[in-house]
Amino acid sequence: DEIFFKFKTKEALIIDNLFHKYNNRKISKWILNAINLKIESGELLGLLGPSGCGKTTLLRIIDGLIKPDTGTVLIDGNPITGPGEDRSVVFQNFGLMPWKNVLDNVKFALLLRKPELKEQHNEIARKYINIVGLAGFENHYPHELSGGMQQRVGFARALSIDPDILLMDEPLASVDAQTREILQEELLKIWGRNKKTVLFITHSIDEAVLLADRILVL
Repeated sequence: DEIFFKFKTKEALIIDNLFHKYNNRKISKWILNAINLKIESGELLGLLGPSGCGKTTLLRIIDGLIKPDTGTVLIDGNPITGPGEDRSVVFQNFGLMPWKNVLDNVKFALLLRKPELKEQHNEIARKYINIVGLAGFENHYPHELSGGMQQRVGFARALSIDPDILLMDEPLASVDAQTREILQEELLKIWGRNKKTVLFITHSIDEAVLLADRILVL
């Protein structure tokens, strides 16, 4: 027991007895019911399940965009009270601003989250553009990029603020099958280089098995 606790991996995220109800004028139902989860630091956890089971709702609760009805979410032992610099999200839709080029799209996250590093924004943005394999495309606009390249910009933007936890909401669902396979390999390379704690939502069992250290099924 002493050896186990000495070398135990640090828990980056703890969800304790979380409940959340979906409400509108026509329906009220518990979408998340007694969720208990621990994610280790540096772990890539796959979140798998059918549409409507609460995957994205859980991700938004972790990001601090939604407050659960009951239960606790802790990051490094601290309760989540809202969005924070320790978390970043990669969305299913690319979410790029069409009037900004690649460099400025990546820098936008830095302007919001790391304004104190303004003099370093160009350097930081170029570093992550290079990591995702888009060096040379800094001055291209979203309409000049393929879907896979646009999603790489999303990866670079999310990584640029150096979050502790990376939340990914089906980030490869909107690209074609060949590009999806390429981006899966790229994602594993990026994760291997940075070792961020990752929560990855997917509908694909194959994708979950390929990418994740562990899979949570809702």
